[in-house]
Amino acid sequence: MARKNTSADVPAEGGKQKKPKKVRWYHQVHQVYKLTVQHDPATRWWILGWAAIVLAVAVVVGLLINQLIYLVIVGLPFAVLAGMFVLARRAEKVQYGLLDGQKGASRAVLNTIRRGWSFPEEPVAMDPKTQDLVFRGVGRPGVVLITEGPAKRVERMVDKEQRRLQRILPGVPVTVIQVGHEEGQVPVAKLVRTVQKLKPKLTKAELGEVNKRLMALGQMRLPIPKGVDPMRARPDRRGMR
Repeated sequence: MARKNTSADVPAEGGKQKKPKKVRWYHQVHQVYKLTVQHDPATRWWILGWAAIVLAVAVVVGLLINQLIYLVIVGLPFAVLAGMFVLARRAEKVQYGLLDGQKGASRAVLNTIRRGWSFPEEPVAMDPKTQDLVFRGVGRPGVVLITEGPAKRVERMVDKEQRRLQRILPGVPVTVIQVGHEEGQVPVAKLVRTVQKLKPKLTKAELGEVNKRLMALGQMRLPIPKGVDPMRARPDRRGMR
């Protein structure tokens, strides 16, 4: 009687699954560097230049005080930090450049604001034909409406949303920020800074009441399912019948 081969029934390495490799911080830095240099080749020279400047300052100071080796050792970490700082700024610029012009770019950028503001994922107004969008945010400065589209074309959607907000939030300041490159509009790269510069006008209690009323308003609307592109949505004619 032939012996059964049980090697196929036994999981490899005692039944333990291989753990996914951890992504180290330097791997992430390398990925960011590759992506940034791909779209901005001058980044490598900016990094080397600032690192060299910091190291040169350390060498000069070391020669002046007769502590060259000590100052070089101290200056190396600062040179690395200078290069990392330059990389972070250039990477941020590249990221904004890639997002600029894409639909929903303003919402993606505003997601970097961690405290003081809340921005729903879905727009509060949308034109399926022109693909113009209006996003809404709430914070201590009040309500802010972020538009994407030509200035004249989004006026109707903004006016409609402002009238709705005035009915349910009387006395609450509403600020409109238009994202774009036309006169009076704010580029995507400066959007976060523009929102953070708004001065607080509501107390924490008033802000809580505003959020409650807006939540009630949102429940009255038909939500847009996640994963569905609102630009390609079509009405269900059978359901309408």
